[in-house]
Amino acid sequence: MEHLRSGDAELVYEIFGSGPPAVLLHPFPVNREFWKPVAPTLSSRYRLIIPDLRGHGDSEIGEGPATMEKHARDLDRLLDAVGVAKAAFIGVSIGGYILFEFWRRFRTRVAALALCDTKPQADSAEARLNRLKVAAEVVEQGTAPFIESMIPKLLGRTTAITRPDRVDGARRMMQKMSPEDISLVQRGMAERPDSVADLKTISVPTLIAIGDEDVLSTVADGELMRQYIGGSRLKVIPKAGHYSPWEQPEAVGLLLRQFLDSVHKA
Repeated sequence: MEHLRSGDAELVYEIFGSGPPAVLLHPFPVNREFWKPVAPTLSSRYRLIIPDLRGHGDSEIGEGPATMEKHARDLDRLLDAVGVAKAAFIGVSIGGYILFEFWRRFRTRVAALALCDTKPQADSAEARLNRLKVAAEVVEQGTAPFIESMIPKLLGRTTAITRPDRVDGARRMMQKMSPEDISLVQRGMAERPDSVADLKTISVPTLIAIGDEDVLSTVADGELMRQYIGGSRLKVIPKAGHYSPWEQPEAVGLLLRQFLDSVHKA
């Protein structure tokens, strides 16, 4: 486990394997452990750089909402810290939101993108108000009601029925976040800009992966990204929800390995 000071927060990350670099960004509200089932498939050829995003896992939240700009600058400093000029990036959910911001600010550092179970649209006015309401409630009520309300949205129907170990593992990761962490990350997501107009500017190899049971970032959201990002490919992951790499690590691991291999053959 490595440590990095980024502005007002101490961040934690791990590195596995050697070879061309790939940065893996987990979804909210879990942490870098999310990638453990997938990492062995990738680390035999690639140097995996896996941070806890600010406010998640062992990383500090810093002061105020964890905005996409803060997350993007964290990534920029992380690359400097590990001596990497340019990398492939894989992001799930909030990881994708961060990568849209990172592309706007630091695109010369991006060799390829894999956007998993994410979407480019900003929150609607209703969704934003609901997110801010949840951010206030979690401080008042603690994390348990929030976590239990989120699990059915984050994990697919099939996982809920057939993989209680995956459900329990996700819950354990979520329980590492404090009420303040969850609140400030939610507030940061509520502030995120719309990224639809930026999709046409993405000019690196891009893979889009969406779980077929994902109710938060739907296959329609994936198709929107595929239409706007030139040369991109959309893959739908069977029997997976919003956490598709965690729920179906064999299928998603193979897909990501094939994608990275194709990038480095080019």
